[in-house]
Amino acid sequence: MSTMLSSVVLRLRFLLFDVDGVLTDGRLYYLGDEIAVAFDTRDGVAVKRARDAGLGVGLLSSRRESPAVARRAADLGFDEVLLGRRDKAAAFADLLERRGLEASEVAYVGDDLVDLPVLRAAGLSVAPADAVQEVRDNVDLVLDAPGGRGVARELVDLIVEALGPVS
Repeated sequence: MSTMLSSVVLRLRFLLFDVDGVLTDGRLYYLGDEIAVAFDTRDGVAVKRARDAGLGVGLLSSRRESPAVARRAADLGFDEVLLGRRDKAAAFADLLERRGLEASEVAYVGDDLVDLPVLRAAGLSVAPADAVQEVRDNVDLVLDAPGGRGVARELVDLIVEALGPVS
């Protein structure tokens, strides 16, 4: 991680993730009336590592309420679960106010055009390897992992390494 990114990481207090295309590969599986998505178990470990490092973790998705996403978020103990939020910039501003955070203290991971307002505002903007080109061109960090394949784990590992040993 570059020196500039290392200094940004030291200010972080919260990690915020889009869901579709970040924590999932963006595909939806229609099973009758149910919609299923697949999550990478490595990202579950990442949530625990982030919390152990003193960071809050949350989800911000414009997709409508999803029982599968809500269950995964509950299973992992996310601090914030913001689903069905079409105006992500407004949802981000609400999160900052509620949590007493500055935008510079938040890392946001997004993959598509709807994420750009939050990516531009966040202290650390991150995209998976397969994010749309305009997003990849406008973030601080493009990860090696594609969406749904350990994006959170890769980011958290980089952050924890930059933060050094937790005492």
